[in-house]
Amino acid sequence: MAYFSTETFDFLMDLEINNHKAWMDENRDRYETFVRDPLYAFCDDWAEPLKQNVSPHLVSVGRIQRGSVMQINRDVRFSDDKTPYRTSMAAYFRHAGGEGAVHAPGLYLHLEPGNCFFGGGVHSPPVKALTPIRERIVDRTEEWDRVVETLDEAGLELGGDKLKTSPQGFDSDHERIEDLRRTSFVVMRPLTEDEVTSEGFIDLLLDRAKDTVPFMGFLAASYGLPF
Repeated sequence: MAYFSTETFDFLMDLEINNHKAWMDENRDRYETFVRDPLYAFCDDWAEPLKQNVSPHLVSVGRIQRGSVMQINRDVRFSDDKTPYRTSMAAYFRHAGGEGAVHAPGLYLHLEPGNCFFGGGVHSPPVKALTPIRERIVDRTEEWDRVVETLDEAGLELGGDKLKTSPQGFDSDHERIEDLRRTSFVVMRPLTEDEVTSEGFIDLLLDRAKDTVPFMGFLAASYGLPF
């Protein structure tokens, strides 16, 4: 079945032009019908296939509070941009072991007109949370090489910001120093709106998620977590 439609993206484009509470109040039915509720349904329907085909440790729950769906309201308290709503919708599929200080890897779906993508990994964790990943790359460099090779074969690009210098405590001459300098370990692959609105979207996303398994497993193991 198709979860999303052209009306999903029409609403988000209209919201970008009319990003204020009065307009949202008048168009809340559109938001709930074409954006929020379809994403809820997708997350609920994807939960079991995700566990069965990708990892039993990934959580997909179709709601905002204690769920996978990110709220559309922006936190504007410390931002110069005071527009109240995000003009995109997103869902984060967390690792069940990622509680408290454990920064476990998760998958991420982003829906935005002209900028849809699916990815996964660990994004901008605290410095101390990067150390276990860096140490595992040093200790298991050949395994990391194979992980990067599988990403390349799947068309997934390893991204994330990098330090300008080598991280403290790591050899600046290490063969994987460019990866050790990363402050995020993420992969991303773009999605077209035709793919997002297709009846086969859930299967397509499962295929994309399977491609991330070696990478996600390596990151999870850095924190002593199963994947």
